[in-house]
Amino acid sequence: MHDTKAKGQPVTATIMFDLDGTLVDSLPDLAAATNNMLRDTGVRPLSMDQIKQFVGNGLPKLVERVIYHCDLSMGQHADLCQLTLAHYNAASSDRTVVYPGVLQALEHLRDTGCVLGVCTNKPEAPARHVLEAMGLAPYFDAILGGDSLNTRKPDPAHLEASFAAVTPAGPQLFVGDSEVDAETAHRAQVPFLLFTEGYRKSPVADIPHTASYSQSSELPDLVMKVLQSLDQNA
Repeated sequence: MHDTKAKGQPVTATIMFDLDGTLVDSLPDLAAATNNMLRDTGVRPLSMDQIKQFVGNGLPKLVERVIYHCDLSMGQHADLCQLTLAHYNAASSDRTVVYPGVLQALEHLRDTGCVLGVCTNKPEAPARHVLEAMGLAPYFDAILGGDSLNTRKPDPAHLEASFAAVTPAGPQLFVGDSEVDAETAHRAQVPFLLFTEGYRKSPVADIPHTASYSQSSELPDLVMKVLQSLDQNA
């Protein structure tokens, strides 16, 4: 068990991270897979900005939103989900990039004794592939995807199971970029740190959060401030 005090201040926590829009910018690969599916279906491609509006609740919901937008039949949903996933699995890290400062932030948090995990609505297999391809996988003790359980975010059970999958250290925190992540944290009664430069659709002020940051290099200091506040209010 790591010491949770240093110079009178808390320094460790168990931190779960969202993946897409928080640790990595995967929108180009998600958009490519979606448009390849539409191409196979005989439908014109959508812009990346349009597809960005459909991201956040997992691949089945993304495909559902595309179906409604393109006036396709919901009877095709299962087949189009499989087709989109096949395209994505074939090229899930070709254009994906890690946000600047993420590697350094994860390194710093691990060095201070924090336990880290990933709670994402992306299916687990491609999530693990992306994390491996981006060199992020070694930082995380658990990775739960949108198909790891019978439920997914914003159901708090998804986040709670992610925390339960690691050996805890200090308070629990959740880091994400979206309205879905904020709702998940609220329902799980966990402090939420909002990355403002991801895939959110609402103004920052309209998304409930404990603290926010725009540069991943800011995250370790922000975690310290949140933990200090929790310690003072305990």
